[in-house]
This record gives sequence, C-alpha cells and structure tokens, in this order.
Amino acid sequence: MSEEEARMAPGLLKALAPEEAEEQDNRRRRRGNENIIALRSWSPKTRLGQMVLAGEITTMEQALKSGLRIREVQVIDALLPELEDEVIQVNMVQRMTDSGRRVRFNVMACVGNRDGFVGLGMAKAKEVPTAIQKAIVAAKLNIIQIQRGNGSWESSAGPGNSVPYKATGRSASTRVTLMPAPSGKGLVIGETGKKVLQLAGIKDVLSRTKGQTRTTINYAAATFNALKAVNMTRVTPEQRERLFINKGRNL
Repeated sequence: MSEEEARMAPGLLKALAPEEAEEQDNRRRRRGNENIIALRSWSPKTRLGQMVLAGEITTMEQALKSGLRIREVQVIDALLPELEDEVIQVNMVQRMTDSGRRVRFNVMACVGNRDGFVGLGMAKAKEVPTAIQKAIVAAKLNIIQIQRGNGSWESSAGPGNSVPYKATGRSASTRVTLMPAPSGKGLVIGETGKKVLQLAGIKDVLSRTKGQTRTTINYAAATFNALKAVNMTRVTPEQRERLFINKGRNL
C-alpha cells in the first residue's frame, strides 16, 4: 500500500478497486457496492466531507472526535464500508383525503458494523423500496459509537462483549434496561432488541422490559436509547480500567 492510499478512508479505497467487492452476490452486499461505486463521483458539500475526501480523516473515530455534524451519508459509506443493515418494521399508513385514500409506508431500519457502531432511523415514502432506502440513510446519519465492557460479577477478569453497567432506555411507554452478562450468556432479550444489539456488536446481555413491548418500533428505539445511555454515564479512569470499558471497535 502506498503512502497516499494509507491516508485514504477504507470506502474510498474500495471505490478505487470495485471489482473485488463485486464478487459477492448477496443483496445486502450489492446494495453496499452501489454505495461504494457512488463514492467515485462524490463531491462533498460539508467541511467534514471535504476532510474525508482529502484524507485528513480516515476513521469513524476521528470523524466523531472532530465535533463536526455528519450531514452527508457518503461520509459514513467512506469511513464504514462494512456496515450491514436490517429492516426492523414496515408499516402501511392509510389516510383519507378529498381525492381518495392515500397510502404511504413507514419503515424503521438499523445499521451497524457488529463492532461498536450502530444507527437507527425511520422514513416514509409512497413505495416500500424507497422508504427502506431512506430509512437506511437516516440510520447511517444517526450512527453512534457504543461502549462495551465486562461488568458482570459472574465474569472472570478480562475484556467482554457486554454492557459495562446497567442502563435504561425509553421510547413512549416502552422501557428497556440492559444489564451486564458473563461471556457465553448470549442476548437475553426479545427478537427486536436482539437485532439492534447484534448489529452493535454486543454478544452477551441480560435485560428487563416494561410497557408495550409488542410495539416493535418503540422496542427497537428503547434498546437504542439504552445504548446511548451507556455512553452518557460518567466513568472514572479507575472504573474504566476495572470494567474493561472500550468505546468503539474492539482492538
């Protein structure tokens, strides 16, 4: 790898050599390839986008530390080309107007790299494919860096893939509390919350829920908000070392 390539974002490097990525045939990979190919003609309009294209920022961690708001989805595609997406819920919304029945689709989607980054977004459109694509873009622009650690009393010393301490997230009447779990416990949570945590890279967790957990959208949002709450909790350097807390990718 040349010195110039070493100073480029991973997605931009893939855009220079798209033939390697095109060997994959699954639909999720193909959608990712379209995003990578679009980076070839990307003309950034924001300061952060210009810094990414110039090679001043090459990782997602640097982008978040810059303090600049991410307003272009191409920034995410360039810095996290390995993102996976999952459709959480598709709802059909009908409304009667003077001209007749109006049908629109409301979609919630989640994206993540299964290693410390996850995003959740919602969008509406007249057609399902368009709504899904808009929801994925909204999820990418809402991506966060999560903290993982080993805070369970049942665990032996060492890094873990759980939450470091208990945290609660709320959306409408739904509340989700995530609690540390020992390695090998798995994700003890409902299927909706499990999708969000898997894309975030959490492998072991205990949970407690309250409210209308059958409301899929609120359940996913409450789980996502619980991960946000983990980030907002103040932790001393001693606690960070004792709980083996790591933010973002596990090295």
